Amino acid sequence: MKTLSTTALSKKLGLTSKELFDRLVQLNLIYRKDDKWQLTASGKKKGGKIISNEKYGEFIAWPESFNPLVVTNKPSNKLLSATKIAEQFQISNRRVNNIISEIGWIEQSVKGWTVTALGKRVGGIQKEHQSGGAYVLWPTSILNDTHFLKSINPTEYIVTGKSNEPEQPNHTTETKYPDTLLKTKDGHLVRSRAEVIIDNLLYDYGVTHAYERELTVAETVFSDFYIPARNGKENKGKAVYIEFWGINDNEKYLERKKIKQEIYKKNELNLIELDDKHLDNLDSNLRKLLLKFDINVE
Repeated sequence: MKTLSTTALSKKLGLTSKELFDRLVQLNLIYRKDDKWQLTASGKKKGGKIISNEKYGEFIAWPESFNPLVVTNKPSNKLLSATKIAEQFQISNRRVNNIISEIGWIEQSVKGWTVTALGKRVGGIQKEHQSGGAYVLWPTSILNDTHFLKSINPTEYIVTGKSNEPEQPNHTTETKYPDTLLKTKDGHLVRSRAEVIIDNLLYDYGVTHAYERELTVAETVFSDFYIPARNGKENKGKAVYIEFWGINDNEKYLERKKIKQEIYKKNELNLIELDDKHLDNLDSNLRKLLLKFDINVE
């Protein structure tokens, strides 16, 4: 059977190479790993092959008759286990569960995994083994979910800005925060001295955390800090977001604050809210607030 490289196929279809690669990713036929394009299990079923050439190296080739423009991802009632998802991306099912947990769709239980409210929103279905262990099944749509794909291949989804967010106040003119970014103990570059204090304290606690993490919700929203599940002593902690509200006299800021609070509430996300009054005794205050989500840092 005659095959065409992806680039040759794009010319045949009258597309740019980028347009075709984007289409193949959308159809979950290819994915990026270690700076190389790889075939998913679905891509292999469509006839895709990895070709090795002395001159061009490795590349993906397709049957000459293959037309991804007429391929669709029709809704399916089929549910996928972590193992089946792992097969699509050629990774371990343990990593799949860790990724899904990190983005807040499942939580580790005494025996297995339980779906969260956010996980239910993307179609997660709670199941139980005969042995009593808990697990979650997912609709095939998870294979094309942007938040999931970002976590599978973060280098392919570099956030260059927050243009989709409502305008936020300028820290230099409307607060006394410095214009330049400030570096924390763990290397995060944050925007205010209060955030330095919070970040450094989380680092001192030994709590894994991210700065300016995008929420896995429909709206484009970034939290100040995000702590994934299984933090603290005995790894019992729940996933939780932290917001520091540092401005009290700016209308736009307060409006944005209200919108974000409603988003957290609507999506049933765990949230710790801090403001200036917490900074006077942040160590004691933050320990108590973390403990509400089973994150013990004593």
